[in-house]
Amino acid sequence: MRKTIALAVAAVALTGCGMLPGQQGGGGEEHTGQTAQAASPERAATASATAEAQPTAPAQEAKAIASREVKVGAGGQYGKARVDITGLKRQGRTISLNWTVTATDGKVNLHNGMSSGTLDYTVSAVSLIDPVNAKRYRVARNGTGEDAKCVCSGTQGQFLESGDASTLYAVFAAPPPDVTKINVEMPMMGVFTDVPIS
Repeated sequence: MRKTIALAVAAVALTGCGMLPGQQGGGGEEHTGQTAQAASPERAATASATAEAQPTAPAQEAKAIASREVKVGAGGQYGKARVDITGLKRQGRTISLNWTVTATDGKVNLHNGMSSGTLDYTVSAVSLIDPVNAKRYRVARNGTGEDAKCVCSGTQGQFLESGDASTLYAVFAAPPPDVTKINVEMPMMGVFTDVPIS
């Protein structure tokens, strides 16, 4: 049973990044991490079930590798927060980003502030920017159609009061192996420069 689940999760991650055998990796100025071909119905069902079963990453006690204090909204009208990037880990042809947002003053809205669409309650608008190769990496998706879901955290209903924290994650196609630092761009939170890749 565990082996089946592990294989299903691996297939979802690789499918979402367009990295199954026989498919080409990124290239060009922008990399979306989508598959080049439509997924089979069985794979789509597995991806959908996995995405629904794991909407958020498990909380981790990890040391921050990059942090910043931010004002959320125009002039900080939606409060203040501390953002701690706790991991940017390369795993084969994918890279996983983990971070925590902690409200420090007022109410912080993560509900739809980090998404790429009006009704998209995820962190799908977060991206990685490789300044050396002039490429942007967008969050991986589990297919290519309109129903393709991002391989990332959901944020629906997340309005953080002062002291509350939310641990989030997103998966991307990995940059070339010689890239050891990358910029992380987060809507509302700004750009973190030279974040080390482990």
